[in-house]
Order: sequence, then C-alpha cells, then structure tokens
Amino acid sequence: MEKGKAPQTLEELWKDFDPRKEPLDIEVLQEWEEEGVVLQVLRYRIGIFKGKKAMMAAIYGYPKEATNLPGLVQIHGGGQYADYRAVLTNGKRGYATVSISWAGRINAPDYKVTPDIVQLFWDNKTDDPDYKITTDWGAVDGYHAPCRNPENNFGAVSAAPWTLDTIASPRNNPWFLSAVGARRALTFLEKQPQVNPDKLGIYGHSMGGKLTVLAASDSRVKAAAPSCGGISDNENENSLYQKTIADDVYLKEITCPTIFLSPSNDFHGHLKDVPTAASLIKTDDWRVVSAPHHNHQDNGEAEVTGLLWFDQYLKGTFIYPETPTTTLQLKTTSGIPSFTVKADPSKPILEVDIYYTQQGEKVGDISDRENRINRFWHHAKATKNGNTWTADLPLLSTDKQLWAYANVRYPLDEPITGAGYYYRIYTTETFNLSSPVQVATSEQLKTAGVKTTMKPSRMIETFEAGWEKDWFVYKPKKWELITHKLYNDKWKAPVNAKLAFKTRSAEPNKLVVGVDGFAKEIQLKGGSDWQNIVLSAEDFQNALGEKLPDWTEIKAFKLSANESLTQKADGEIEKTYLGADWKGEKPEFRKLQWFIQ
Repeated sequence: MEKGKAPQTLEELWKDFDPRKEPLDIEVLQEWEEEGVVLQVLRYRIGIFKGKKAMMAAIYGYPKEATNLPGLVQIHGGGQYADYRAVLTNGKRGYATVSISWAGRINAPDYKVTPDIVQLFWDNKTDDPDYKITTDWGAVDGYHAPCRNPENNFGAVSAAPWTLDTIASPRNNPWFLSAVGARRALTFLEKQPQVNPDKLGIYGHSMGGKLTVLAASDSRVKAAAPSCGGISDNENENSLYQKTIADDVYLKEITCPTIFLSPSNDFHGHLKDVPTAASLIKTDDWRVVSAPHHNHQDNGEAEVTGLLWFDQYLKGTFIYPETPTTTLQLKTTSGIPSFTVKADPSKPILEVDIYYTQQGEKVGDISDRENRINRFWHHAKATKNGNTWTADLPLLSTDKQLWAYANVRYPLDEPITGAGYYYRIYTTETFNLSSPVQVATSEQLKTAGVKTTMKPSRMIETFEAGWEKDWFVYKPKKWELITHKLYNDKWKAPVNAKLAFKTRSAEPNKLVVGVDGFAKEIQLKGGSDWQNIVLSAEDFQNALGEKLPDWTEIKAFKLSANESLTQKADGEIEKTYLGADWKGEKPEFRKLQWFIQ
C-alpha cells in the first residue's frame, strides 16, 4: 500500500497480497486418530502485521494413509468454534478438511478453547491449568464474540491502535483480516501431502458464509457453498466499506460453481438477495437451497447439499439436477395467482413443494428483522402434469407483495451423514433443491386483477393430511413442533379468545406449550382418550414468572416435551426449565383453534 493512502477498490485492496508468499510455520498442538481419520489441532501463519506474527488455530483431518484428496476449508460463524466434527465426518467421506478458528474458539477432544480460555490466552496466563494455545492475531484484532478490543467493529474501516493502518482503510476491517486467514488456509491445504491442490473447496455458515464469499474469488477455489451469509451485507453507509468489503463486490469476482444455502426466514442472509447474488457471480453454474420456515439453521436434506456440491466438483461422484424453473402467473381466469414449477427429472422426484407468503420485507428494508425471522410461508398443494407442478396461491390481501418459491426433493443413492450448521450430526436419505424466490408487488397484483379469496380463520390447524408442511423443527432427534401461523393475519387472535386444542399421549407425560418466550406446562393423563386443552394468554409465563399480556403480535407457537426459558433481569440471566423427557410414542393433536366462550 502506498504510504498515507488507503486502498479505494477491491483490486487495490488485494493486488499486493500473495497468499503463498510467506512460510506457514505450522505448529501441531495435538494429534489423534478417530474412526480411521487422522486429526490435528494446529496453527499456521496468517502473516506479519505491524511487525508481529499472527497465527491461525485450526483443526485439520484426513482419512488415514489417503492421498490425492479433495480439500475443504470450513469457516465457523460468529460465536461458533472450529469443530472437529466437521473435519471427522468429511474425513469419513474422503475429504481433507481444515476448520479454521478465526475467532479463537476450538472444539476438539481434550482441546476445547472456550471464550474464557481465549481470555486466558490473551492474558498470557500460561500457569493456569486451563490455558491453551489458540489463534493469535498479534498486533491486530480479528477476534469476534468477543473482539479482543471491545470497540472493534466489523462494520468499520476507521483507524484504531489495533488496526493495520493509521488512516481509514479497508485493511483495518476484521472481515479483511479473517479473509486473509481463509486464503492462507487454502495455502495450508495445497501444501499438505494428502491433498490434491487442484481440488479445493470452501464453505461456511453465517459470518463464515460471508467469509466464504470473501475468499471464494481466489482462483484456487473450485467450488463454494456459503450458507446464511455472503449475500446481504450490501448497505453499509461508509462508501469505502461498500467498495471494498461489502458482499456484492466479492460476488462479482467469483467464477467457481457456487451453491447458496439460504433458509427462508434467515435474519443474516436474506432470501430476497439470493437472485441478485446468483446474477452477480461470474458463472451460470449455481444452485440455491431454501428450507421453509427456518432461521439461521437447517434440516439435513438442505445441509447435505453443500457436501453434494463438493462431491460433484471436487470428486466427480455426483451430478446435480438443474435448478427448477418457475412461473408466477398473476392474471388468471379465477383471479387467484398460480405458480408453476418445472423440475429436472434426471433423478427421481419424490416431491415438489410450493411455498408463498405476503410477509416478505420491503426491498432495501434492513430494519425488518423480526418479521423476516417469523414470517409464515403457506404451503400450496401442487397438481402434477408430467414434469410440471402447478398450484393456486389464494391471497388475503392485494395491499402486500407476494413471494413464492419451490422446493424439489430427490432421493440419495445411499444415506449421507454430515455435521450441520452448528455441528449437529445428521443423516439424511434425501436432498432438496430450490428455485429462487419470485416477488410480485402490490401494484402488480392489483393491475393483474388478483382477487382476495383467502379469509380469516379461527381454525389454525386441523392436523389432517399435509399439516406438517406448515410446521418445522430444529431438533429432529427430539419431537417438537413449531409454527409461525399465529403470526399471520389469517389466524390473528380475536378479542377475548382462548387457545384450544385436543391431544393424547399413550403414556402420562408433561407437554410444554410455548408462545415466544412464554410457556405453559400441561400434565397429560395418558391413554387413548383425547384431552381438551384451553389456554388464556395469562396462562403463559416467562422465566421471571411474568404473564403473557395478550395475543397481540405473537410470533412463534411451539409444542414440545421440554423447554428452557431464559430472561434477562438486572443484568442477570434467569432460567426456568419446564417439561421432562418424553415417554413412549410422540403425542397426537387435533383442532388447534381460537375459542371464544
């Protein structure tokens, strides 16, 4: 960089950076074998910043005695850890993986670095029995959750004592530092004797999704899979940040095949931004996967798509179906919009699901976080005609925009096990492929003469055929049911209404009914008889014992076996535990509805 002048463009920011120039100075901190995979906790050199060496801690692993392996860089999200489970499951599938700890936290057997241990490292308390070596950013601060310097800001380019430059510069931004660390991880991989340097991929979740995009323009990357990030950080008020750190300028440099994992309700990687992101990258070889109702995590049949992407482009053992093509028809003889999906039949098609909502945020509105997380997606039953599926989309209003997209579910040749977004181990026999979301404005709906044929209803859920499509789970190994239906205007609570449903459990159990951060524990008798449940808003309490004041603006409704409620009061976190481990078969439900006496 020219003295006294900061880089003003992406090209200027990276033009003098050679990811191969400096030695790696690899330090192995711990090594072990597990299920035929060799694993190591290690550090490699990121670079020399302001005269001090910076070292990246990471977990590296590969199938024992294997060579010519495809290599993956895995990047954790904010608050997460570099985790051995991703490395282990990938190793069992024939990959060498390095999971980088850009924030300093590590999860491995006998080598766990929590935020408290990161603090011990910062304080150089080597005599503490819990002390462990981890990522060392030296004279700069690329840490997160927390940053080493509380005033460090991932959205800023201003100068500070811990930044590279003494003037406003993109080199001061922690995203840049972490992206350097990710590109150096590619150098680490290509230097390993087990790895084929021409077969490298990169993936990450949340902040790791953005870092995936920031590093995927490296010509060594042959496939990328960003999830929940890398597509929506495009509206920073600082023009220098916007020109050098924002997602869109990096998307324009990506030439490798890319799959975007973007759950429909994600707060960080907005679904509406996927079509734009796909149009910016310099390849037509892209896909998108959007699990309905989910925020910032996914189910196995969506999570596995990243692994399949690498199987295709790094191993040559899989061929992806083409993106389903869709048509949103507003002008129809019935006045009801229709949505048509044409799916690729190159693999057997198990199911085509069409989802739509009128709770999508306005384009450019970054303040609509709660609505984005909790919006409800109607499932529209599709009629099949050859390789085409069509569904009507009845609407409640023409004053709100309409969003619609499709999911196509395919079978796998054999089950695949992987480590998901939060390293939860999943096994799936199917995978999903989505269409980009289509949006029609209120003006377009009215111009087309769309009629409002959907009516408000007190019957929220009948639990009859197909009801599961309107619900979702975050813990597939435990039974639980979550829906955002009560947040939708169709099922808005009438004045003085109570919430009623029927349930039965083969054995006596405790059922927890939750509304946002409030819950009610109910004792189920057990047996074959249906039990009537009628609840008022005041029956629900939070962790502090405060009652739910009313049904206004409730967002998430949940049925589960147990629940942990948390609430902050006077700077302290209060917790309340409800329910218990479930006994026997999961419960049955009937007729969830608003009841007025």
